[in-house]
Amino acid sequence: MSRHEPSGRIGLGLALATVTMVLWGSLPIGLQGALRELDPVTLTTVRMLVAGAVLGAVLAARRELPTWAGLRAAGLGLFVFAVVMLTTNFTAFIYGLDLTSASNAQMMIQLGPLLLGVGGLFVFGERYTRLQWLGVAVLVSGLGLFFAGNLDVPDAARSRYVMGTGIMVVAAVTWAAYGLAQKQLLHVLPSQPLMCVIYAACGFLLLPASTPGNLAAVSGVGWLWVAYCAGNTLIGYGAFSMALEHAPASRVSAILAVTPVMTLVFARVAAEIWPAAFAVEVLSPGQWVGGFAVVAGSLATTLGAARPDASPSA
Repeated sequence: MSRHEPSGRIGLGLALATVTMVLWGSLPIGLQGALRELDPVTLTTVRMLVAGAVLGAVLAARRELPTWAGLRAAGLGLFVFAVVMLTTNFTAFIYGLDLTSASNAQMMIQLGPLLLGVGGLFVFGERYTRLQWLGVAVLVSGLGLFFAGNLDVPDAARSRYVMGTGIMVVAAVTWAAYGLAQKQLLHVLPSQPLMCVIYAACGFLLLPASTPGNLAAVSGVGWLWVAYCAGNTLIGYGAFSMALEHAPASRVSAILAVTPVMTLVFARVAAEIWPAAFAVEVLSPGQWVGGFAVVAGSLATTLGAARPDASPSA
């Protein structure tokens, strides 16, 4: 093995995590567009089934479809747990998004990468330096500032905001649990076959609660939004899965913590291009401070890693 191989693997993993961060940063905008014409459960079901079908077709052409023996070797209990956690995350995120703004939803979901990183310390034996722990503290403080900035609103709007934020916390916790389970599954199954089965299983799990008949009423523009959300799911989670194969969960989670910045950028662009469909989000000074604290905390968590990163758990 080359002496430079571990650092090269980690570099590839962090590059894939960056791709995931950009795609997930734009996802709330796509979801808001699609939610104008589809209910949350049906939209999530379509995203999962389309992603599973496309990835399954690619794997079938390569003769790399997962086998039952492979799933059993990975542990069926752990696989079912991962499917339930990801399904819960997807549905909670989209319902929470419907109750809050895109920036608030994406900011609060950053508890997920934070919990994933902390979970990696206990489950996989990864380690944080003092600078990384300082980054965690700054990130958490930033999330608190951002949350507090939206409380100065009328009671009805405040109740809706608090409820949406609470649902986002559920989405974050289940996402972190899914990420930790997935990283263990990746020791037995390659990322793409694993994600193919997870996509399909999540889609079929949600299918009884969805309303496929609503798809007939979706407009041409609506289908573009739905297609973008499905493609975002396929590529974004595929890149995330591969990132976990090559880099420690703590490092991947630190990059994903920058996702809210991308959401703010995409929200602004969407408001400029489609002003009738997307309103410009006005943030208070406290929220800007909170947002910058989240970015600073995530950077400290990434840059403060101990030097021998040469022993990734992947």
